Order: sequence, then C-alpha cells, then structure tokens
Amino acid sequence: MSTTLRVFNYTKRYPWLSLAQLSCAIISTLLVIVFPQVTRIIIDDVIPEQNHELLWQMVGLALLAFLGRDGFNSARIFLNNTFEQKVIFDLRSELYSKIQRLRLPWFDNKPTGDVMTRVAEDVTAMERVLIDGIEQGLVAVLQIGIIASVMFYMDAKLAAISLLPIPFLVLGASLYTRTAHKRYQGVRRATSAMNSLLHDNIAGIRQIKAYTMEEAEHARFNEASDKVRQASLVVMRAWAMYNPGMTFLASTGLVLVLAFGGQAAIDGRIEPGALAAFVLMLQLFYDPVNRLHSLNQLIQAGRAAGERVFDILDTEDEPGMNDGAVLEAVRGDIDFRNVGFSYTEKMPTLEGVSIRAEAGQTIALVGQTGAGKSTIINLLTRFYEYDNGEILIDGHSVGSLNKTSLREQIGYVTQESFLFNDTVRENLRIANREATDEEMWEALRIANATPFVKRLPDQLDSVVGERGVKLSVGEKQRISIARALLKNPPILLLDEATASVDTETERIIQEALERLMTSRTSIVIAHRLSTVRRADRIYVLDLGRVIEEGTHNELLALGGTYAKLCETAFLDESE
Repeated sequence: MSTTLRVFNYTKRYPWLSLAQLSCAIISTLLVIVFPQVTRIIIDDVIPEQNHELLWQMVGLALLAFLGRDGFNSARIFLNNTFEQKVIFDLRSELYSKIQRLRLPWFDNKPTGDVMTRVAEDVTAMERVLIDGIEQGLVAVLQIGIIASVMFYMDAKLAAISLLPIPFLVLGASLYTRTAHKRYQGVRRATSAMNSLLHDNIAGIRQIKAYTMEEAEHARFNEASDKVRQASLVVMRAWAMYNPGMTFLASTGLVLVLAFGGQAAIDGRIEPGALAAFVLMLQLFYDPVNRLHSLNQLIQAGRAAGERVFDILDTEDEPGMNDGAVLEAVRGDIDFRNVGFSYTEKMPTLEGVSIRAEAGQTIALVGQTGAGKSTIINLLTRFYEYDNGEILIDGHSVGSLNKTSLREQIGYVTQESFLFNDTVRENLRIANREATDEEMWEALRIANATPFVKRLPDQLDSVVGERGVKLSVGEKQRISIARALLKNPPILLLDEATASVDTETERIIQEALERLMTSRTSIVIAHRLSTVRRADRIYVLDLGRVIEEGTHNELLALGGTYAKLCETAFLDESE
C-alpha cells in the first residue's frame, strides 16, 4: 500500500468527523456557483431592463451566498483541524509506542537524532498531507467536478474548449511527481543527518569545550547544514519551473474562452452576461486546479517523510515481551550453560560460557575491557538473545519466559546511572509507582543518599537536570541504588557501579551496595578489588571465554590472570 494511502487510512477512525467535513465542503462548493449566475442575470436582465428591485434582490442573494460559503468553510476548517489533530495524536502515540517495543540492536544502528527527527519533524510533514490533502484536496476536487458540470450545462462547446489544457496539465503533474519523490527523500535524509550531528554536539558540549573543538564542530555543522540547503534548492528549482509552467497552461484555457467566446458574442450566439458568467466559472474551475499543483508538492514532501515514519512502524517488535511463562516467586538461581553469542557474524563475543550463581550468592565477573562481561548481563535480561547454549533462572530457560515478568525480577545499576530530566521523586518512582515518601526516604537512607538529597533546594522535588547533570557522579549512583532498593528485586546486576568515583565516594557507595545485595542473587562487574573480593565466586573472562573461576583466595593462590590483575589494575594503596 502506498504511503499516502496509509496516512489516509488513519482517518477511518473518525467517520462522523469525516462525514461532517465532507458535508460542509459540498455545501460551500455549491454556493460558489451562485455569484457567476447572479452576474449573468444582472448583465443580461437587470441592466437592459433597468430593474432596480431585481438588482438589489440579486445583490442580497450574492451576499447571502458568500456568507453561507464562508460560514460552512469556517465550520469545515474547524472540523478538519479537530479531525487532523486527533489523527496526528494517534500517529505520534503509535510511533512512540512502537519505538518502545523495538529490539535494542535496532537502536544500536540508529542515531538518536535520526529517531527524534522521525518522531518530531517527519510526523509533522505527514501532518501537512492530512491538513492539505484532506481539506484542500477534497474541496478542490469537489469544486472542479461541480464547476465543470455547470460549465457544460451552460455551454458544452465552450466548456470543451476551455478544458483543452487539462491533458497537458496532467502530463506535467505526472512528470513532476515521477521525479519529486527522490528530491524530497534527499531533503529528509540531509535534515536527519544534521539533527543527528546537532544532538551529538549538544550531548557532548563539555567535551567540545574541553578540547576547544568549537571551530571544528562548527565547520562540521555547516557542512551538514549546507547539504540540507543544497537538497532544498534542488526541490525549489524543480518547483520554480513546474508551478509557473502549470499556471501558464491553465491561463491558456482562459485565453481560449475569451477568443472563442468573444467571437460567439460578436456573432450573437451567446449573451455578454452568459460569457462573463462563463469566464467567472472558468476561473473558479482553474483555481482549484492550481491549488492541486501546490498540494502535489506537499504530498511528495509528506510521502518522503511518511516512508521514514512507516519504516519504524513496519519494523518487527521485540519478541516475547508479553508471551511465554510468567516468572513468579523467584529464588534467584542463575545458570549459564555453554552459552555462545555474537553481535556480528564475523567475531564471536562469548564462546562456551558456563557460570552459576545459587540463590542469594554474589558472583563477580572480571577481565579486560571487551572480555564479554557486560554481554553476559545483556543476555540475562534478554536485551539480546544468545545464539546457543542455555540460560536458566530457577530452572526455567530465559528464552521461554515473558520478558516483562523477567525484567520485573531484576534490578540493574550501571556505571553511568541514567537519570531523567525530572525530580528526584519521579526518578525514584520509576522502580515503584506506588512508593510513599517514607519508603523513598528509607531507600535513600540505605543508599547513603539522604544527606545530599536533604541539601537540595526542594529535596525530593528538586529537578536533577538532563541525565542528572546537576548531581555528581557519586550522587547519581546513589540515587540509582535507592531506585533499585525500591524495586526490591530478587536478582541484582551491578555493571561497574563504582568505576567512575573517587575512593571515598566508592566507600560510601560500596556500603550502600552491600546493603542492597543482602539476601539477593547478585552479579557484579567491577574493575576494583574492593568490589569483588567478598564475592562468593569470581569468574575471570578473556576474549569471551571463562578462563578462571573460584574465590578470591583460590584465584590468588592459582597465580594466574586474576592474580596478575590484582597486582595491577585492581590493587591500590588502600588495599
């Protein structure tokens, strides 16, 4: 189905609004033909007979027709705007819902700025198709059909002559439409690339300033902006030839009517008033024809934008969100059995990984960057699906579980804790929408976050800024820990939760983490000895394989990779 038709399919949800709008359009279009007929009567009957009474009756009729036409147009515009905003709301809501249901790998390959452009700008471009396509298109087609019928009723021969330019107009519109799509696609792609660059630069403004990259990034932005300019100029150049050309062809219809109609009036085959009325009718005929050419441009722009929107809507949902067995009464036994996984076909990320954590145990994953530690967490949460082997929770294969119920049982604290640009309260309520203030303060106390939250201007109601920019790294981390406490999950995942803080802050966070891990099955990824030495079991990974496992003392006695890491990356003076 074409993109334009798919957009119009959304209108079927509101049939009564469509019917009311159509009724107003038909009535207002019928009232358009009154003035040319009044003009004919005044020229052919009123003036020759000097009938003053009929003159004022015709003037009143014309005024009443104009009032009715504009009144119904006003109602039509109001109905159309209400109708269009309902449809656009549905479309935006459906698009946002779809984005939330997509697989994580989809986001890995899509710049954030591109996704934002599709939701904000491309949907707006589709909105133009709804506004102008439904409103102007419907009215224009109705007016063309009604006026053409009246013209043939008035004078079939003259009407046929006036329509001679129509085949050329159709041919011109067809040629323009055939090539316009690619031009508008170029504009959308260039705009998306520029917005992606802008998003990255705003997100990385501190790095830009720290490395004095302002001029270089300005040049990059100008380059991207210039591509938008060039793509837009390609569209405008084609429009600059197409629109005046179509207007000229339409004008030839008026000239032909004046030529043949004028000759007929001289020969006495048509009354002057009838000719004047026919010319007015012809202007009313070609006015919507010209509007259809402008509408064609907007439809092509909306079509290009719509394809980008429907590209998301047509993407396959993340499977298993609400299908499969529901995980309840979780003890927390976790078992990786010979698991293999690869982000790309060329290079495996995990090979034959076997890891076990009994209920209530803490296991630690250590190894160099790229060893596959975070991938293990991604597979347990089913952010990605493993290729072979098996992952079990309490004896249930995670592949058979309902993803929603699975993730409800897991708390996740990452190295860079993400906070929304909202209050402390709302960032905590993500974990538990029913949490009371008392429960929040208790979670903050356990997370060692109460002192700094109480110092904030509005305490729980203080806005933390985008990505929590108003808080320090350690403060954000403690908010994240408090959030996990409010969720109260039986399984806890800690991905380098203390990697980005100083020693004193690490001590405070570590105390909070120990409280958080009590009576939970925990998988900890860390680069610091203090974080992992108390683990019940430690797994050492290298290039996607488990090369050592045991307790801290067992691995030290082994004198292998873990012992070497303790001498270098893990060991500091405080140890």
